[in-house]
Amino acid sequence: MPEYTTSQIRNISLIGHSGTGKTLLAEAILFSTGAINRMGSIEEGNTVSDYHKDEIEKQMSINSSLLNTIIQNNKGEKLKLNILDTPGFMDFIGEVVSSLRVTDTSLVVVDASKGREVGTEISFRYTDYYKNDIIFVVNKTDHENIDFENVVSQLKEGFGNRVTVIQFPVNSGGGFSEVIDVMKMKLLKYSKDGKGNYTIEDIPDNLKAKADEYHQAFIETIAEEDEELMTKYFDQGTLSDEDLDRGLKIGLSKREIFPLFCTSASSNVGIRGLLEFIAEYCESLLDSDTESGFKPGTEDLIEIKHDPKGEPVMFIFKTVSEKNIGELSFFRVYSGSVRQGLDLVNGNNGMNERLSQLYTMQGKDRKEIPEVICGDIASVVKLKHTHTNNTLSSKNLPVVVKGILFPDPNISMAISAKNKGDEDKLSVALHSFHEEDPSFSSNFDTQTNQTIISGQGEIHLQTIVQRMHNKYGLEVDVTEPRIPYRETIRSTVNDSEYKHKKQSGGRGQYGHVHIKIEPLERGNGFEFVNAIVGGVVPGRFIPAVEKGIVEIMEKGILVGSKVVDVKVTLFDGTFHNVDSDEISFKIAGSQAFKKGFKDASPVLLEPIYNVEVVFPEEFMGAVSGDVSSRRGRIMGMESEGHLQLIKAQMPLSEMEGYSSKLRSLTQGRGTYKRKFSHYEEVPKEIEVKIIDNYEKNKSEE
Repeated sequence: MPEYTTSQIRNISLIGHSGTGKTLLAEAILFSTGAINRMGSIEEGNTVSDYHKDEIEKQMSINSSLLNTIIQNNKGEKLKLNILDTPGFMDFIGEVVSSLRVTDTSLVVVDASKGREVGTEISFRYTDYYKNDIIFVVNKTDHENIDFENVVSQLKEGFGNRVTVIQFPVNSGGGFSEVIDVMKMKLLKYSKDGKGNYTIEDIPDNLKAKADEYHQAFIETIAEEDEELMTKYFDQGTLSDEDLDRGLKIGLSKREIFPLFCTSASSNVGIRGLLEFIAEYCESLLDSDTESGFKPGTEDLIEIKHDPKGEPVMFIFKTVSEKNIGELSFFRVYSGSVRQGLDLVNGNNGMNERLSQLYTMQGKDRKEIPEVICGDIASVVKLKHTHTNNTLSSKNLPVVVKGILFPDPNISMAISAKNKGDEDKLSVALHSFHEEDPSFSSNFDTQTNQTIISGQGEIHLQTIVQRMHNKYGLEVDVTEPRIPYRETIRSTVNDSEYKHKKQSGGRGQYGHVHIKIEPLERGNGFEFVNAIVGGVVPGRFIPAVEKGIVEIMEKGILVGSKVVDVKVTLFDGTFHNVDSDEISFKIAGSQAFKKGFKDASPVLLEPIYNVEVVFPEEFMGAVSGDVSSRRGRIMGMESEGHLQLIKAQMPLSEMEGYSSKLRSLTQGRGTYKRKFSHYEEVPKEIEVKIIDNYEKNKSEE
């Protein structure tokens, strides 16, 4: 049986901008609690959570890693702490959101020398969607030229006065080893041997005023959380320790208080104080009553009680393929408990699953366990029909837990196998990577005849390609995808005639049509009207006329792109009793359309995307200028503290290399997201170039 109960499990995620030290913070937590006997380093590639080959090579987190350790609260009660260390680079935001879905508390890690960054903003927004409790951790406080008050000011500016200082540094910089706890109103002096121990001392006289100021702000923030506490505060001028404890727990759970700590993960300073706070104030699953779910195949809401003795319900939030054991599925139990050999039903697809070996994870290391209880996070091997975002539950409680909201792709590339015969292997690889990472997707574009891969950024797609080579031995070519232009018309041609007549001995071919071509409103597609009277074109040939028109519309006329938003009326024609057939009228229809289309003021349409760019305000000129240079239309600007948000519409054809360019313009601190909006006409001078290039390439082929 497990050594802990549901009430003794805490699940936290480490999130924030790239380079803030999340992985080393996880390392320091494991070391401070005795889960590992020495701290690894990013440079040496021996940290517990960054263990994949590409993470070690790039010296950055690419995957979320599940870790665990034991901590104690002030009653001496042992608690299991599950930690999901997530990537900070926004190309891998899918790993972040899946981790937020199954954790109750998020530690938003901030670089003390850089303050609030774009990644801080983006990851925080996702915590709002998943309602995670928030703790800010100002890390790297041992770096030089730290302005802690400025960092606090930035965070308050971005996230409001809910940001509440619990500990602040005494001696930031190279010798950082002391913090003042404004709850305890004590000085915590950490040892300089890296073991993370501290002694408690009185606050020095020269820091009492500053500590009192933070302490008073802390009390006022707590008092605002509850009417009874506010009344006490006004009556007594302060609050008791019991009142502060109660108010802090209420504020955390309601996302109305964001406690802030300062640490140096690399020198293991401030970690124990942070862990003591987590043990005392962070929630277990039982602190929230129910989980939202749906009756399979419907939108009927079901509330799943977090009952350790209830029917088993587990949610798969991450899937990876391990070389030696196959597919490994990471899950959290929301009701009951699960064990090896248990038969469950996948609420998403109705398939039955029998659970195989269950593991608790420490990075790449796994330890087999007999049972996983309500609230805990673990992994299971070799599920046959179950992948990320799926729910497994007992037959007595069929349910689909509310899933992970993965972000839309920001970038697409065309991919093809270099070696003939590898197409099937490529298809299998693309399917597998999508199941592991739903923020990555692929599809075959029938218009451009290309396989398109889409993801969150260039590094995201580069990582996928590299893993294809490492895992499947695939050599691939990756290029910019052809733009899926559309062709349409501006004016009406009342009569476009074509007679297909062919005689070559024996039975000939004859089809003759008159059609009217006119434009439709954008988005209305294609409309075919049969206006034949008197049988001048027999009814059996009319579908062939429409088929010929549809086929040439699919192939395109100007640049080989699909024709859209036209209405065609077949109103006249002639036929031959012997020589007419479906093929003849199909050819006549297609050629009449081609002829009429060219006379109807044809134009090219290009895809336009809505783009949102977030970046520090000092780069406003460079970013807005670049958007304009790409034929982008700026639709609005918003300030979010010292960050700026530009909303724009930009042609897809102008977005080649935008991810790299934005990083270059903003020193790696800008990010963007895009979503298809609509099609609109290509400017004439650009249209001419596109058509000329198409004709040139066609003649060379």
